[in-house]
Amino acid sequence: MTGTGARNGRRAERPAPELIESIDLAAAGRAVAGGVRRTPTIDCPGLGELLGSPVALKAESLQATGSFKLRGALSRIAALGDRAAAGLVTASAGNHGRAVAAAARLRGLECEVFMPQDAAVSKVLAVEALGAQVSLGGASVDEALEHAIDRGGQTGAAFVHPFDDLDVIAGQGTLGLELLEQVPGLARVIVPIGGGGLAAGVGVALRDAGRPVELIGVQASACAPYADALAGRPAHPASAATIADGIAIKRPGALTLPLLRELVSGVLTVAEDQIAAGMVYLAEEAKLISEGAGAVGVAVLLAGMLGPTDGTTVVIVSGGNVDSGLLAALLLRHETEEGRRIRLFTRVPDRPGGLAELLGLVARAQANVVSVEHLREAVALHVRETGVELTLETRGPKHTELLLAALAEAGYEASIAG
Repeated sequence: MTGTGARNGRRAERPAPELIESIDLAAAGRAVAGGVRRTPTIDCPGLGELLGSPVALKAESLQATGSFKLRGALSRIAALGDRAAAGLVTASAGNHGRAVAAAARLRGLECEVFMPQDAAVSKVLAVEALGAQVSLGGASVDEALEHAIDRGGQTGAAFVHPFDDLDVIAGQGTLGLELLEQVPGLARVIVPIGGGGLAAGVGVALRDAGRPVELIGVQASACAPYADALAGRPAHPASAATIADGIAIKRPGALTLPLLRELVSGVLTVAEDQIAAGMVYLAEEAKLISEGAGAVGVAVLLAGMLGPTDGTTVVIVSGGNVDSGLLAALLLRHETEEGRRIRLFTRVPDRPGGLAELLGLVARAQANVVSVEHLREAVALHVRETGVELTLETRGPKHTELLLAALAEAGYEASIAG
């Protein structure tokens, strides 16, 4: 049982009922048993209060490879049977390659992963650490896929598509089976859509169970081919970049598009700032590290795009393989926006002890000094003055006001940098 999109051009869509009938969730469940973690579903009261009905987070970011992709990889390898003995080949910008590499290692198979030339070094190293050979080629994942298909033709290695394959879709559907067991009052599932394999698999699981559960897909506004296709709009050009790079694709899949036409209630889109807000919320409130793609469902709820339900809404946090520098930058920006991190400029006497007096006053006001920088150029200063810029952590805007009042009372003219 297999199905992979045509290499050149688009195939005619197969009817969704035929595709659904071809997806064997029971076989996928056996394939992933022992290889994947049964990830937790965590109640999130804060989002529930915001929505007006219970919300839970399916923390697939805690999966063995940091994303749901391991489910589909194991399912596909099991379906290949003896054909996998010649090795595996695939293409990915990160999560799928890591998953196939991990699955290959678990099953004792050779694996080659094609990645774009500009793939993040951390993602390349993560795949190599699992014993796979990484080949860099192409300016995009689409081009890397072409290289992977060529390699499979040359060597006989079995090609594992990231999403447009019925066995892969069935593997992702095992996440849906877990949700049905974990959440008795399940009323809605919010799922990120990249290639559409996860949404299709979860949708099939919900359909097979006969449960009246609403399935809502989410894409980044910068790259939303499914949102366009399902709304009957012409596809708009994808943006050059999105922090939800894990769900950035150029076009819908030949198999996943008809499935999503049948299975999802709608596809919403979220902007970059909304995705960033979702990542920060997960880190600060839910204590979950999420990549941009994994946070789009939370972004939808924070933006108030959906109303309450009669049961529980589950948001799938699909992956946690985020660049640490990006997450740190988002958290710092959030602290600044919330008034908990400020840059304060003032002047101090240019004499021994002048800076110490200022810092002592800041300490008594219970603000935390992150950095200190002397500024003597491009600012108006008296002969015996020096400019000082302090980066400070405070408890928020009211605390900052108290700090500024204390400085003013002590004779300092201070301003906050915008």
